[in-house]
Amino acid sequence: MSRLVVVLPLQPLQAGDSFAVADWPLHITVLAPFLTDAAPADIAAAIASATSGQHALTAVAGGDELFGRRKDVPVTLVAGDEALARLRGSLVDAVRPFAATPDEPAFTGPDFRAHVTVKGDARVREGDELSLSQIALVDMAPRTGPSGRTVLATICLPTPKMTHVRDGDPTQNGSHPPV
Repeated sequence: MSRLVVVLPLQPLQAGDSFAVADWPLHITVLAPFLTDAAPADIAAAIASATSGQHALTAVAGGDELFGRRKDVPVTLVAGDEALARLRGSLVDAVRPFAATPDEPAFTGPDFRAHVTVKGDARVREGDELSLSQIALVDMAPRTGPSGRTVLATICLPTPKMTHVRDGDPTQNGSHPPV
């Protein structure tokens, strides 16, 4: 049985990337670790389908707090963002059917608080704008596993094309019409 997690990395990842627990790239966890017997490709396909109309998001880093059972894990909260909450809701709905236990906290926990965990010197600071243009499905191998965490799949969230309006003439290519 696999233990997977769904994250929004702050820097793009690639399927096959592996890293030790201490070296996790900065990310926002949007779906906490869950157990599954399903094939990762099936879960990734469900995520891609559920987010097919989703564009990249921009969120803003908030204040710092301490998380974890012992309140000893430093994090930076992500300011309340309705688009991020909607994305999380879509991911919960898409992935829940694949869960070994669909009522586990990853899917039902009311305490979701978007945050970025501080990793040594790697961190975000209050007021930073966070560009979220990718979803990653990550295998949470045991901490003692030789490969650490492994990215199983990534789904890109496209950046919407800029529309400029000048003198009532919208263009889709970002150029400005002559004045």
